[in-house]
Amino acid sequence: MRESRIEKSRGRYWLIGLLFLHTMNTYMDRACISSAAGAMQNDLNINDQMMGYIFGVFAIGYALFQIPSGWLADVLGPRRVLACVVSLWSVFTVLTGAAFNAVSLLAIRFLFGVGEAGAFPGATRALYDWVPAKERGIAQGLFHSGARVGAALSLFLMPFLIAVVGWRLTFVINGAIGVAWVTVWLYWFRNDPKEHPRVNPAELNYIREGRTDKSTPSAKVPFAVIVTSGNMLLAMFQYIASNITFFISFTWLQPYMKEQWGPDAGLFAPIPLIFGMFAHWISGAIVTLLYGKGYHVGSRRIPAVTGFVIGALGLILTTQAGAAGPLQFVLCFSIAVFGVELTLSPSWSFCMDIGGDRSGAVSGAMNMLGNLGSAFSAIIFPYFVANVTLPWFAEQTGTANSFFVFAAVINVLAAVAWLFMNPKKAISDSVSPRQVRVRMVLFIIAAVVLVGGLLTYKIFFLE
Repeated sequence: MRESRIEKSRGRYWLIGLLFLHTMNTYMDRACISSAAGAMQNDLNINDQMMGYIFGVFAIGYALFQIPSGWLADVLGPRRVLACVVSLWSVFTVLTGAAFNAVSLLAIRFLFGVGEAGAFPGATRALYDWVPAKERGIAQGLFHSGARVGAALSLFLMPFLIAVVGWRLTFVINGAIGVAWVTVWLYWFRNDPKEHPRVNPAELNYIREGRTDKSTPSAKVPFAVIVTSGNMLLAMFQYIASNITFFISFTWLQPYMKEQWGPDAGLFAPIPLIFGMFAHWISGAIVTLLYGKGYHVGSRRIPAVTGFVIGALGLILTTQAGAAGPLQFVLCFSIAVFGVELTLSPSWSFCMDIGGDRSGAVSGAMNMLGNLGSAFSAIIFPYFVANVTLPWFAEQTGTANSFFVFAAVINVLAAVAWLFMNPKKAISDSVSPRQVRVRMVLFIIAAVVLVGGLLTYKIFFLE
């Protein structure tokens, strides 16, 4: 047994490292606009509410194309799909630097979101093919932590880069990094690990034997049945909850802190992302440890419920910390981010559990609904600050306390949702074709209504 472990190659670890850099690049490109927001608003004459639309329209484009891009990753393979999506969003990152008014920026950021939609579903499909089930928790934790490292680096480095070369050239530099990653990806990665020279027979057998377990749905179960199952609907809701909290970290947090406490306060904005990075590592280790001990359901449920409870408590603490100063405020918000970030490794592992060979499309469905939460968060945050009061927490406008209370309530509901989510619950393949069609049509209608309602409220009811 010991010899077989020594003889296994480590190709899957190289893949995780490459995908870590992939998510770093993803979030550096996303978070760059937060650092550049002030300069862009001044140069292009864009007010705060319009900037909220620009933040949010990325999330809408990103959300709408999650399932199609995940489906393409399942059908065409992640090698080709990730190369295409990274190339596409890198082009629109460069074009962001060429924006000349608010309308052009809205269009570019929407298309940027469309291009980036395949980033995580494609990577999830690659992990499903290369990483056995018992290692998926730590793989997801390390993989997703790259996003937080990238966003934190962006908030630290981008203000300096913008000061040196300007915000337009900064976007060009970020786009060039994506092109470099694509070059390495096409050279190194293969859809099937058996085709890779770094994967020896011992590792290949280890991957194949551990890829699925008896609870993984068979290919006979239609995607529409999986994605409209009770398990999946709850997974979507809880992912909306985590995104509502987290998305503030690289959209409004830095501008809000500067407005409340002055320009120097913005230097504290990357701290929640560092907390998030550690949360991913810890959560991934817990998921892997519990799964290895035979607690399949607990390995997903325990870190997720714990994370949402911590997130809710951190948000309530944040409402009380503002008067103490920016550092105390950001540390309390960091506790909230740490909590919701504990939920990501179990969430994406859950998608691979119930998605199987459709992991790309299934994870894309969860990410689609989750990012409607991101869009809602970015759009509604300035409205809460300017208009919403609550007894004791936010007795006057001008603070985000009412938003933090709202997000805390959603986190509590998400913790309850996880009590009913079960990755080992069998998905019936006996649903009739007519029922499948009806369920999928209703699912699509619900998604369209959510997007349409969000846009309508934004355009006609927000000042």
